[in-house]
Amino acid sequence: MPDPYGENYYSTYSSTPVKQKKERPLLHLGLFIITFITTTIAGVQWTSASGGPYELSELLIGLPYSISILLIITFHEFGHYFAALYHKVKASLPFYIPFPPIPYMINFGTMGAVIRTRTRIHSKKAMFDIGVAGPIAGFIVTIAVLIYGFINVPGINYLINIHPDYLEPTYGKEGYALIFGDSILFSFLREAFVQPGQFFPPMSEIYHYPYLCVGWFGLFITSMNMIPVGQLDGGHISFAMFGDQTHYKISVVAFSIMFVFGVLGFADTFLELNYGIGWSGWLFWSLILYFIIKLKHPPVLDATELDPRRKLIGYFAFFIFIISFSPMPIMLTLPQ
Repeated sequence: MPDPYGENYYSTYSSTPVKQKKERPLLHLGLFIITFITTTIAGVQWTSASGGPYELSELLIGLPYSISILLIITFHEFGHYFAALYHKVKASLPFYIPFPPIPYMINFGTMGAVIRTRTRIHSKKAMFDIGVAGPIAGFIVTIAVLIYGFINVPGINYLINIHPDYLEPTYGKEGYALIFGDSILFSFLREAFVQPGQFFPPMSEIYHYPYLCVGWFGLFITSMNMIPVGQLDGGHISFAMFGDQTHYKISVVAFSIMFVFGVLGFADTFLELNYGIGWSGWLFWSLILYFIIKLKHPPVLDATELDPRRKLIGYFAFFIFIISFSPMPIMLTLPQ
């Protein structure tokens, strides 16, 4: 009988076992340190709108960003890790993925992190627990970061120090504007914690505020991971809750929607149609899902149905996905 785990899959964690290897804590520590450096530099870039080079003292302003983003990623990954330990599934420590913060390029200094399971996940219950623990743990930290950011938004002078011409009528008329897409939860927290009449930056300036930027990013990566496709976190949860066939149908529908929105966004951006429909990034992500992560989830040996409590947690996780999701998360508008 063919080994159902013979293929290699990728996600925030993978249910596909890898060959037993000796843990290399220095490798994990080294990747964490490098990612801390790249995210700190990215934090300076986002906060100051400066491409560098930077003095050592300037790097300090990147620390709120880097510490916050690594806190979210770490809680997410260790949510998976400790759930794996609970179910006696051997798993690696997180592999942090640094990304060089190239000036004037949209990136966050990291591509997240992954853990790899060393042994097979035999049951739907274990699959579900490991899959859902990461997004919920990361989501809790994301909410804490966002609430702190909303409560502590500095006055307009903070933004004027970055863009001295911010109040001028010609501001933003000559260059591209980078706009972070809103989501249900981001909008709700803004209404809940920003006082009437208090200055609050538009979504085209959110990235200058480290806690708001990181909180937005936390919602973004949570929703990306919770898409119910293949071996994404949402795919693991969907498979465990609904079974193989229903999961695959959901996976195909989710992929198709992403692909269509990606094509529309690609056409809108590169043909300069300016209809504001779709996001070209969904096309890239959908192709990764189809060719690398795959749409179908591998089977598990114990297909016992989940208990009602776990199903309720699963529906809550998909509720998190809905309120965190932004259909057009990153937009570049043409000069007016």
